[in-house]
Amino acid sequence: MYIHLSPMTQHHLPVLPCMCGNFRRTARTLTQLYDQALRPRGLRATQFTILQSLSLAGEVSQGQLGEMLAMDSTTLTRTLQIMGRQRWIAERPGKDRRERWLRLARAGEIQLNRALPAWEKVQSRLRSQVGGQAWKNLLQLTNQVTELLTMEGDSL
Repeated sequence: MYIHLSPMTQHHLPVLPCMCGNFRRTARTLTQLYDQALRPRGLRATQFTILQSLSLAGEVSQGQLGEMLAMDSTTLTRTLQIMGRQRWIAERPGKDRRERWLRLARAGEIQLNRALPAWEKVQSRLRSQVGGQAWKNLLQLTNQVTELLTMEGDSL
């Protein structure tokens, strides 16, 4: 069944009938906004998120970090390699060759702290435009959907 999309006006995007399509469109626009704000600090939004996550979580395995971020192993490995070359991430081997433990290195802490004002400015601007309660609801809803999908997976 196809649903007719209302024509796009100068100020309104069409509401897409697909949850995935709406989330992906939102994710792309948010990523562009955060990338633009963080670029002068030498960071991309994905890198900032990893630095922030490691700052909050402490030392975690690469698998745990991937689960926390709902990020596939290949993408996470590629991003961690770039961040490792910058010495933002410290790692140590696990009990076997497949396991790596990661933590925020001192250079990563410095980079995160340098980027925080730019990130906070974007957060504040968005929160103001969306409204405080809607902001809180969106954070809760996106976390709830992510938890549901990562726990239930294919059984939905």
